[in-house]
Amino acid sequence: MSRLKVGVLVSGRGSNLGAILDRSLAGDIDVEVAVVLSDVEDAAALDRARSAGVPALHIPPGRFRTKLEPDAERRYVETLREHGVEVVALAGFMRILHDEFLEAFPRAVVNIHPSLLPSFPGLDVQRKAIAHGVKWSGATVHFVDTGVDSGPIILQAAVPVLDEDTPETLAARILIEEHRIYPEALQLLAARRLRVDGRRVLVDADTESDS
Repeated sequence: MSRLKVGVLVSGRGSNLGAILDRSLAGDIDVEVAVVLSDVEDAAALDRARSAGVPALHIPPGRFRTKLEPDAERRYVETLREHGVEVVALAGFMRILHDEFLEAFPRAVVNIHPSLLPSFPGLDVQRKAIAHGVKWSGATVHFVDTGVDSGPIILQAAVPVLDEDTPETLAARILIEEHRIYPEALQLLAARRLRVDGRRVLVDADTESDS
């Protein structure tokens, strides 16, 4: 199987990027991280990528706080294409993407979110989960659309919310599951095993392992 070329977009420390790189470099998943792009010039994730020998670039986002300027978004698309990227993985990338970007990579932009979507999209989700009194939270890998954490769900992992939890302790346990399921979702994409049927993402049987 040829390796799936993935471009990773980051804004911060890059813990999910690290999980993907570790699994990729170990040969556990048929994924090659082809390039890492950040809207933050000094993001630690850029150093993490460079230390693994992966091209890592800062592309200024423009003047907007929550989205990319159109010219900046085009630069992201052009740079990803220059590196042969087939799938774009958002790993703590704190910008909303628009139609032009998503149309450049149709059904090929994915994100990881620290809740069981559709519950608690957006920011500060662990605090919201605790305040709401839910007994379970978790992590979700989903396709990206033009909404906020609203695209079709690929994989989820549940984490219990304990009575003594703080947002920080809950986030730490959820992060363990994020690091597990994000590489797994990328492997499903690499193996061409995902089909989108409306809101549902269906996983086809692994014919290679069955043969």
